Amino acid sequence: MVSIEKILKERSIKNLLNFSIINIDKPSGPTSFGVDQIIKKALKLNKTSHFGTLDPMVTGVLPLALGRACKLMPYFIGKEKTYVGVMNIHNTIERSELEKEINKFIGKINQLPPKKSRVKRQIREREVYEFKILEQDKKNGKNFIFEAKVEAGTYIRKLIHDLGEKINGAHMLELRRTQASIFNEENSVDIYKFLEAVEEYEKGNEKPLRNILIPGEIIFKTLPVYQIKEKFLKTIYPGSPLRKEMLESIPKENKFLIFYKEDFIGVYEKTQEESMIARPRYILQPL
Repeated sequence: MVSIEKILKERSIKNLLNFSIINIDKPSGPTSFGVDQIIKKALKLNKTSHFGTLDPMVTGVLPLALGRACKLMPYFIGKEKTYVGVMNIHNTIERSELEKEINKFIGKINQLPPKKSRVKRQIREREVYEFKILEQDKKNGKNFIFEAKVEAGTYIRKLIHDLGEKINGAHMLELRRTQASIFNEENSVDIYKFLEAVEEYEKGNEKPLRNILIPGEIIFKTLPVYQIKEKFLKTIYPGSPLRKEMLESIPKENKFLIFYKEDFIGVYEKTQEESMIARPRYILQPL
């Protein structure tokens, strides 16, 4: 079992800054890229990368990879995301009727990305896992707080718009992302608290910043982990394929992770080649 707490305690802050993730609670206003640049500049890093873009006015969970952890991004961003928002219904409708219409959007849906999007405008299939009303505004009965758990790449504003076409109009007023992959708002950090932690770090107190960093080894929560035997470490770093005798146990899954104790080695995918188990998709070279 990989212990993130042990890694945080034993690894140097320099190494952590080169292979970690920070889960920022994005405020309303700046773009995701803008937040990315704030983190990059504050930590004086060559490379940072955010996991999944949020519109400027949308708040909430925005994980950012630091340094070599940027290569892990594809293994996080394809996961489900959860949003809480406020929508305005243009015409009066009973909550029970609204919920009936909402239920029709749960499951596989076809969605055309909005005109102002960074992807090609073509119909895409996405899955809505949950879509429900949490509360109706008592003062303005046309405003509803909703929660939606969706496949990555689903546009919530468009989801509300498409719902509106079934009920004579609806649009989104506010939106907050509460969960993205394994990251949620409970373990996110305010960007101003992050900057305060950086200031403390520059004064010689690394503890606040260390408490914010999430080691890249957190990837163990996304794929199965298998341990490599110590004597094969030098063999595996150049990119050699895996053989049965290299591992403590044989992987059952098609895609999996290789660790040596607490250290992440790489992402592997099974192969049908004779005498080989899998080939690497990404290897973290030792510093």
